[in-house]
Amino acid sequence: MPSSDLLTALRTGAPVVGAELRPPRAELETAEGMDAWIDTYHAVRRLTSAGTFVFLTDSAVGADEEDNLRHLVTNLGTDVPRERVVPFLTAKHSLEYCLSYADRAHQSGFPALVVLGGDKSVGRPRAVEHAWQLREMLRARNQSIALGGWANPNRDPERQVEYLAAANLHAEFYLTQIVSHHAIEPVQRFLRVSREAGLTLPGIFGVFFYRSANPRTLAALERFLPVPVEGLTREFASGLTAEDVCARTVRALRDAGAQHFYISNLPLSRAQTVLAAVLRKAGLP
Repeated sequence: MPSSDLLTALRTGAPVVGAELRPPRAELETAEGMDAWIDTYHAVRRLTSAGTFVFLTDSAVGADEEDNLRHLVTNLGTDVPRERVVPFLTAKHSLEYCLSYADRAHQSGFPALVVLGGDKSVGRPRAVEHAWQLREMLRARNQSIALGGWANPNRDPERQVEYLAAANLHAEFYLTQIVSHHAIEPVQRFLRVSREAGLTLPGIFGVFFYRSANPRTLAALERFLPVPVEGLTREFASGLTAEDVCARTVRALRDAGAQHFYISNLPLSRAQTVLAAVLRKAGLP
């Protein structure tokens, strides 16, 4: 059966599920980095063979990561359908690199690319002030690749929807910041404002796979995303598994009206097995 690309899948109306994976850090030693990439390849193969879309991040938390595109093209060969893999590109590189990256993605057969500004508080500065400016440049160079934007339902919903509805967004879909069932009200407001504004742009909502309620880990995560520490601590203490907790967020998002999801922080060696368990508990096929 031929693979469907992300944009086509989003337009069918059926739920779309993705997994967000983070490439190995660039500073790893050769042997350690090779082992990390082997784990990444296996995870990508297993996920895509099960029909899952894989989003591969780019300097997600400010630390330099290996060039995800170069490794994908070099090592995955024809084993993985390009339609199922969606690389991230942040503006936290030189402009020359950003433009070259998008060209390489298109030439290598990747039909979609998520283009983000990147966290201003960590790492190197952005090549452009706003991600839409980079997407505008990429769109001028290539009309065929689907570009993805970004939204944060935890912020002012009217402003976020205004960004997504703007003529200069230059995107055919968007991903969201990580959200949680412990703070579902902002998502409900965001979706309500989106409907009232007549926004038809498909969105894929971010869900974090919390593996435990370890205080040190949660404190570290709070530097990058909103973490419901008290709620997570209470749930894990009650005996819920990590899959149970993640599934609660997916169910809450579905009840709020969200349809598409990506799960972040899945364990590489068990990514597809864990994802399948989460979806089963959430009532998704």
